[in-house]
Amino acid sequence: MAARVVLELSAVERHYSQGDKALSILKGADFRLNAGQTVALVAPSGTGKSTLLHLAGLLERPDAGDVLINGRSCGTLGDEERTRVRRHEIGFVYQFHHLLPEFTAIENIMMPQLIGGLSKAEARERGAALLDYMRIGHRADHRPSELSGGEQQRVAIARAVANAPFVLLADEPTGNLDPETAGYVFEALKALVKQSGLAAMIATHNYDLARLMDRRVTIEDGQVVELD
Repeated sequence: MAARVVLELSAVERHYSQGDKALSILKGADFRLNAGQTVALVAPSGTGKSTLLHLAGLLERPDAGDVLINGRSCGTLGDEERTRVRRHEIGFVYQFHHLLPEFTAIENIMMPQLIGGLSKAEARERGAALLDYMRIGHRADHRPSELSGGEQQRVAIARAVANAPFVLLADEPTGNLDPETAGYVFEALKALVKQSGLAAMIATHNYDLARLMDRRVTIEDGQVVELD
């Protein structure tokens, strides 16, 4: 049985103006990511790593080509429908957790579910299950300021997958953590990907973590290139 492709970039191009010159970041780039896979994006700064994540997350539109989420073309979607896809089908994790400081851990995880239309009881039940899975269920009623850096990032990961997205995009999710905590957070993230069947693209400068992922890619001359 063929693996299901949940994220695809097809002949994607992205150009920016730099003074009176055009700067080409992606030049007909192709990329596919299957359900249940983790891929490390280890491109150096300035080669288009953030641009690739923004395009995959529908935060930017390509100048040419298409982005497909779970087999559906997003190239012609209007802004409202793109927002809906981002909200329900894509999860985001950043280097800084961006948790809402006035809410508890479980309330932070409940928030995207409530916005998505779930009842408070359903959102709380799923939030509690995710916190238990991330081994911080006992911290559910603590605010971000009362949590360690690793705990905050695990809450952020749980929040990112609360709406059961197809794709998880993470930009240096362990870059702010010490090596031991980073390793634990990454293992929790990888286990969650395998358990839920979503696909994850994780940008990182940490080659030790990159080697633990299913695939590694970089960006060379505007193309997404597989690494050994």
